[in-house]
Amino acid sequence: MASAPTRGVVFIHSAPKGLAPHVEWALGAVLNMPVSIQWTDQPALSGMLRGEYSWVGPVGSGAQLASAIRGWEHLRYEVTEEASSGVDGSRWSHTPELGIFHSHIDSVGNMLVPEDRIRAAMEAHSDARALRHALNLALGQAWDDELEPFRYAGAGAPVRWLHRVG
Repeated sequence: MASAPTRGVVFIHSAPKGLAPHVEWALGAVLNMPVSIQWTDQPALSGMLRGEYSWVGPVGSGAQLASAIRGWEHLRYEVTEEASSGVDGSRWSHTPELGIFHSHIDSVGNMLVPEDRIRAAMEAHSDARALRHALNLALGQAWDDELEPFRYAGAGAPVRWLHRVG
């Protein structure tokens, strides 16, 4: 039985110009189709490009996409996969310095932190500062802090609106 379709977006926040075609090839290999990204300069980091690609594929494609481009030097990205029937969505964030962070996302975009992770943080840290640090780690705050200037720099980038017909 074929997996249900879902969709998401690959946000490339910074990529060296020479790496751009390799990113497209890697994404295309996962999606089994050619991928073409409209690359623009990344104002937050000279010499880097940024781009976005909306995708449709079977549930689990987001993890495959995030893995396909993981570990390349100077590549900063996020991959989202929307929630679908019976399956939470996901977000993967990657920076060269921090590596990759994964979180589950509910149908309205809220990050889901597992109960056992919250309980472990509360049990291991008796003071508020240490607890706050543990919860920030669970929420991927370091990745958000590092990626935010790159997200903001892309705020004026071209947007391609997709419309469903029929």
